[in-house]
Amino acid sequence: MLAFILRRLAQAVLVMVAVAFISFMLFQFVGDPVVFLLGQDATPEQITEMRAALGLDQPFIVQFWHFLVNAAQGEFGLSLRQGAKVSRLIAERFPATLELALVAAAIALLVGVPMGVYAALRRGTFLSQTFMTLSLLGVSLPTFLIGILLILVFSVTLGWFPSYGRGPTTQIGWWSTGLLSLKGWHHLVLPAVTLAIFQLTLIMRLVRAEMLEVLRTDYIKFARARGLSDRAIHFGHALKNTLVPVMTITGLQIGGLIAFAIITETVFQWPGMGLLFIQAVTFADIPVMAAYLCLIALIFVVINLVVDLLYFAVDPRLRVSGKGGGH
Repeated sequence: MLAFILRRLAQAVLVMVAVAFISFMLFQFVGDPVVFLLGQDATPEQITEMRAALGLDQPFIVQFWHFLVNAAQGEFGLSLRQGAKVSRLIAERFPATLELALVAAAIALLVGVPMGVYAALRRGTFLSQTFMTLSLLGVSLPTFLIGILLILVFSVTLGWFPSYGRGPTTQIGWWSTGLLSLKGWHHLVLPAVTLAIFQLTLIMRLVRAEMLEVLRTDYIKFARARGLSDRAIHFGHALKNTLVPVMTITGLQIGGLIAFAIITETVFQWPGMGLLFIQAVTFADIPVMAAYLCLIALIFVVINLVVDLLYFAVDPRLRVSGKGGGH
């Protein structure tokens, strides 16, 4: 167990260094941030002075090394557009994105798993077929279109929910949350549902497929031969073994919800990291873009490690062999 954790931590460090290098290298071709800061009328002397002040006149390796050392300390330099610390900008936006992603993940799990179990145990029924048809729509429709349709129906036509913004928030130390007020939940419903629909349908179809596969295995047949009830077989044996691959996908999807909330945040003007990243791309704000990608990579690495550790709690075969479920 300890050797497995140490091996995964070493892999995580290598992944983080690789992501930092690739992202920093790619952003060298986004554009010259000095031009965005000073404008087109800047003189060559002003451009030279600004590049020297920002450290952009140094070799690429030197710039990357300074970025890597600072990133390891939680510092990503100054935003070239706003002139503020990147770590502070991300800390201000991160609660909104995490709040949106966690609520969307909760919706996807609480709705998707029961729907998948029902579709597997009651396959062929009208409701099961309806679930499968709706899941095709959820997988096929792009997120921005789902968001626009929800705004059209529930904001413009019915007027039940607001169409943009986060609403009032409560400050708890450096953390801000809108979950402590009714208006905050009111603003959260539409973007959370929009972000959750694709994940919900994916989880539902995965649970159904895995459940059907497990129900055909020999140990389920032996359980029936021993006279166990359908409830004990379905939920005590089949569902527990179904959750092993579901945990992998769900863990990765939580990271994906945080990483790819950009479209949802743009549609609903949700003040999270995705909106900050879009603004950074527009102005070639390299420190913000690099910090965003490194943070997303870190989230995926941590989630993968947590999912691997959860395998030991769910699947006794892994505890016996002492090996983790690599992805």
